[in-house]
Amino acid sequence: MNSTNSRWQRFCQRASWAAILRPASLILMIIGGLVTLAGKAALDQTNTLDFCTSCHEMRENNYAEYRQTIHARNRTGVKATCADCHVPHEFVDTMIRKVLAANDVFQHFAGRIDTPEKFEEHRLELAKRVWRRMKTSDSRECRNCHDVEAMASEMQGRTAQKQHGKLAGGERTCIDCHFGIAHKEPAGGAEPADVLAGDR
Repeated sequence: MNSTNSRWQRFCQRASWAAILRPASLILMIIGGLVTLAGKAALDQTNTLDFCTSCHEMRENNYAEYRQTIHARNRTGVKATCADCHVPHEFVDTMIRKVLAANDVFQHFAGRIDTPEKFEEHRLELAKRVWRRMKTSDSRECRNCHDVEAMASEMQGRTAQKQHGKLAGGERTCIDCHFGIAHKEPAGGAEPADVLAGDR
């Protein structure tokens, strides 16, 4: 151990740049920390309701519908916002979702869903995209708030008990029954179960 330390000391004494290396390392660590904090702050900002509703497509369509649902207004005052349902909580999955969300920005500037009429025209396509993601992740975002193990099944109706039994057994996932809970259902009677069936 001592020989290693003395070798390093000799190396530092001989190398004229070693004196510069220590302050430079400290400066780089500080810059790295500041970049990380700024990145985290920016990421958190993109998860706020204000950010999500900053474009009129979301404000006038999705948000307008959501404001009338139980996720926005209920007897307990517990509120789920856009990011709670649409953004994973795990870091890697969050970053993947944010990259894929760049398509939403592109569609905004392309004017693809910039009127209520255009939004309705693409509602089924948009819903299927969300349903597919929720089906393949076993409704991960729902489960961040709703825990099957914590449910008091004796306080539920018989149908809910039966369906939640299938949920616990892996036969179903939340979105199979609870679609249309925060946004209007698309016309035509399509359901999440149809999405993966159509992929086969």
